[in-house]
Amino acid sequence: MHPLPDRVKAWLGRPDVSWSRRWDGLTAAVAELSAEVLAGPGGRAVVEAVAEVLVAGIGGHRGHRAELAGLVDRVLDLHAVACASDPPEPEHLAGWLLHLQTAFPEPPEVRLAPYAAALGVDGLARYRAEAVARFERLPVIGFGQTGRYDRERWALLRVMEELAEHTRDVDLHVLVLARDLSSGWHYLQVATVLRDAGRSEEALEWVARGLAATGGRGAAGRLVDLAVDECLRLGSGERAVRWRREAFLAWPTPENFARLRGLAVAQGVWPRVRDEVLATVTDTALRDDLARQG
Repeated sequence: MHPLPDRVKAWLGRPDVSWSRRWDGLTAAVAELSAEVLAGPGGRAVVEAVAEVLVAGIGGHRGHRAELAGLVDRVLDLHAVACASDPPEPEHLAGWLLHLQTAFPEPPEVRLAPYAAALGVDGLARYRAEAVARFERLPVIGFGQTGRYDRERWALLRVMEELAEHTRDVDLHVLVLARDLSSGWHYLQVATVLRDAGRSEEALEWVARGLAATGGRGAAGRLVDLAVDECLRLGSGERAVRWRREAFLAWPTPENFARLRGLAVAQGVWPRVRDEVLATVTDTALRDDLARQG
């Protein structure tokens, strides 16, 4: 067995020694590890063992968390180099990267880009399949609920965010956002991502879901704005007016009436729309007030 992992573990487990001395020992061990990796193939397994020892030790050294996290980042950089000179089985690498990010109280944030070549198509597919399967088992935080972000949820959330960023996969991004729908703003985030990806119909579906969940509160106005703007961008003024009309019918306020009027006037359909919506208002005082607005 290689001595470096045990040496690192020993330095972490010496509360009787000053931190500065222990830190010198840890950095010396990592420097030796670096020299071994740069010397050629054969050091990858040792790097993995050292990384696990360091990550496991962060939780017991809260006062030195930032320093140890920086040392872990350095070791992970060495690991990516070792994977280039001593390629692992892609499936093994995928499993180890997920293990490192989810099996410890203070997991590191792993960047996938340095591992792209070593993972390859098969390794990335394995990584994605396992990460998605585990993430999908997390409960969705429903509207109005207070989500419980325990260690597992935070760890898997970081994994999925990095995976979505690395692959530039809109579906993954939506999957991540849609696990927390505790407010209308979360629905708006999903709709915005889909709109920006050119998936207009799906974006509008999420607007509708968000409006149903919010009941006109919070982000409801912004959701309708997104739908209207997207319909206008697509050249469908009539559909945009329908969104404003439905918003007013659901929540008949002077503000929604004014927004509907502004859009319907621009589209040249205000007289008809005005008569239709005023006929639905049962509050006589409100109806009279709206009628005076024009």
